[in-house]
Amino acid sequence: MKLGFKKQGFAALMLLCPVFTAYAEDGKVHEHVFGNGLKILVKEDRRAPVVVSQVWYKVGSSYEPGGITGISHMLEHMMFKGTKQYPAGEFSRIIAENGGQENAFTGSDYTAYFQTMEKSRLEISFKLEADRMRNLDLKAEELNKELQVVTEERRMRTDDQPRSKTQEQFNVVAFANSPYKNPVIGWPSDIANYKVEDLQAWYQQWYAPNNATVVVVGDVDSQQVVKLAEQYFAGLQPSVIKPIKPQDEIEQKGVKKITVKAPAKLPYIMMGYKVPVLKTAKPEWEAYALEVLAAILDGGNGARLSSRLIRGKEIAVSAGAGYDLTARLPEMFMLEATPAEGKTVFDMEYALKEEIYQLKTDLVSGDELQRVKAQVLASDVYQKDSNFYQAMQLGLLETVGIGWQKADEYVNKVNQVTAEQVREVARKYLIEDSLTIAYLDPQPITEAPKPAKMIGGHHDF
Repeated sequence: MKLGFKKQGFAALMLLCPVFTAYAEDGKVHEHVFGNGLKILVKEDRRAPVVVSQVWYKVGSSYEPGGITGISHMLEHMMFKGTKQYPAGEFSRIIAENGGQENAFTGSDYTAYFQTMEKSRLEISFKLEADRMRNLDLKAEELNKELQVVTEERRMRTDDQPRSKTQEQFNVVAFANSPYKNPVIGWPSDIANYKVEDLQAWYQQWYAPNNATVVVVGDVDSQQVVKLAEQYFAGLQPSVIKPIKPQDEIEQKGVKKITVKAPAKLPYIMMGYKVPVLKTAKPEWEAYALEVLAAILDGGNGARLSSRLIRGKEIAVSAGAGYDLTARLPEMFMLEATPAEGKTVFDMEYALKEEIYQLKTDLVSGDELQRVKAQVLASDVYQKDSNFYQAMQLGLLETVGIGWQKADEYVNKVNQVTAEQVREVARKYLIEDSLTIAYLDPQPITEAPKPAKMIGGHHDF
């Protein structure tokens, strides 16, 4: 979180800051900032008598220095281990007892906690979240238990999954010095050597009202929600949040390639080009043009990769493209494919590069562009049916530093993208010098994967 205050007197300054309230133009999102820096966003949606409450912290794996990679994710697990007021297991028990559901997730740029409750139960969520925001009781014995859970989670999700393993190795090679090179779950040696003191320091550093955003979406009254939040969160002490050092990725000077050997049934290829994101794109439209470009390649059955490589030429059993315009730091424009029987990853590489070449040379037709834009609109409307998605969109945009207001701009900005802009970003960014390729070379599967251990406690969302 980048703040312009000097370290000394920061807590006092935060408490003296004027409280302000703002509304989105359409009146749907109500924003309130308390004197201690906590921001709350409330969106009224009265279609069902439920409420989603989320607490977002501006910290994730991209904030972590070497030696403690994955500590944000580990702390997410430990946040369910109790406070003095509510010992281990009580948080989840109370939410369940009140008919609610709860969980959490960690990403490169955020850690978030959520509950879905019947609307009259929101106070329970606030009471519990405010308590563990500042009063977590970290114990060595609980950490030792949870280390086993996270080690098992890493084995199941990454080490025993050839594609996930390839993705992890790809990131290490693709990024030279961006923190995105490290896995969110952390490296095995770092996980094995966490100490309670490491977790305590990380918690004290980042889990504070002035580093958090509370998002509430559902059948609620905005003013009443703010009053309730004031009761539980406004009295919490802020922390001194030092700006994190910039870790700008150095310019890539040529294509990078890696072969990953792992037990697998099928070969697989990943290709990624370094691209800007919404927060870093100049001009801003480039990010939306890249979003449209990804949808042209992989936006449903009518998209190019599916219609041409899977059904048309029948050279791939799967093929996809992806781009995350809401990352905090510059990201990758990704392509992936699994070759059909008799084809190789090198056939796939040629075919994917041919699709990129066509986007650089030929303008996308008006019909194709309209199909993509219609899909984007339909998807956005569909997702707004979910209170959880609406809250997540607001929380994510706010936490990565883009601002929740961008949520309402998305459809219009995508609709403004032209065929010329799509071709321009393809020519500018999808170039060989910024390309990284990972090939999965399948090795014999010699033994069946171990069955997952049934370990109690919190599980990642």
